Amino acid sequence: MEKRKLWHANWALIILTVIIVAVGLANLYSACAIRLEDGIAFRPFYQRQLGFVGIGALCMIFAMMFDYRRLETIALPLFILSIVLLLLVPVIGKEVGGARRWIPLGIINLQPSEVAKITVMIMGAKLLAKGKGAMGWAEFFKVLFMGMIPCMFVFLQPDLGTSIIIMAILGGMIIFRGIKAPIVKLGILLLLLSPIFIWKGVYPNLKPYQQQRIKSFVDPSAASRDALFQRDQALIAIGSGQTWGKGWMDGPQNNLHFIREKHTDYAIAVFGEEHGFVGSAALVGLFCLFLLSICATARDAKDRFGSYLCAGVFFYFLWQILINIGMVSGMMPVVGVPLPFFSHGGTGTVVNFCLIGIVLSVSMRRFVFKTS
Repeated sequence: MEKRKLWHANWALIILTVIIVAVGLANLYSACAIRLEDGIAFRPFYQRQLGFVGIGALCMIFAMMFDYRRLETIALPLFILSIVLLLLVPVIGKEVGGARRWIPLGIINLQPSEVAKITVMIMGAKLLAKGKGAMGWAEFFKVLFMGMIPCMFVFLQPDLGTSIIIMAILGGMIIFRGIKAPIVKLGILLLLLSPIFIWKGVYPNLKPYQQQRIKSFVDPSAASRDALFQRDQALIAIGSGQTWGKGWMDGPQNNLHFIREKHTDYAIAVFGEEHGFVGSAALVGLFCLFLLSICATARDAKDRFGSYLCAGVFFYFLWQILINIGMVSGMMPVVGVPLPFFSHGGTGTVVNFCLIGIVLSVSMRRFVFKTS
């Protein structure tokens, strides 16, 4: 029975994930390399990422073998657990770069905000699967309120990028389900008014470095050189790659360490410098096929919960890819969102693999039962 299920797995998604992970590791290898007279040394991020990928792959296998329908019954306990973890961050959390986001657990630092992304997705799928047709006001506010609880705690860490991602994932799932016309009109109105709300309500409560990031995006001429340094160096690196790139491990901006966060949020700047426009376009194409394969599973799922779960995973990866690439290319303000399978990070990498495993679990069981 399990072998039959395995044949029904979304093999296109498995192959695309393996390719993207391999390319991401090769890019991180270059980003972490330090040239010495007697050879090459590596910053510890690369070795740690190899370990994270190994753990993530095991978690993916476990998730795909686990019947995703059981997640619907434990959605609420998982959601409560993620809230408890977020509440523990200010108490026992580890502070890095002015933000307290991680709980130290020996060899790995757990980032509860990443866990919250999964639990919000699962809880959202459970709530959305209960109804049929376009959502009304009561159901809409119920789902929205559920997502705002973890977002509030994540925003206070502070982690503006992750809080935006969580609400964007939930918003995408709501749109996938469908909403009635009055809610659409309200959404458009709030979208138009959002710049005023952000400027008057959110901006004054941000940390100084977050305010500086927004200022440097809105008015680069008024920003300090230090505030623009990271963005400018990333753009120089991407631009210097031109059509075909400088070649793997031969990028000057990378080798001379002008890109500060090249192993995390700015990993794609290293890739753009070394592989040029052609390589970057091919990478975007890979991500597009990756997203389309998740869409195919969402379409073919035989129950609403599985379909909404896959939709959540789709929007999770979509927003992170769009925001990271937009941020590095200067089209969006810097919000600290990693690029899936490219940026170094323990919790994020394991979460990415777990989500792929959940999608594979849905695809493997699409012929096991049918619902009306």
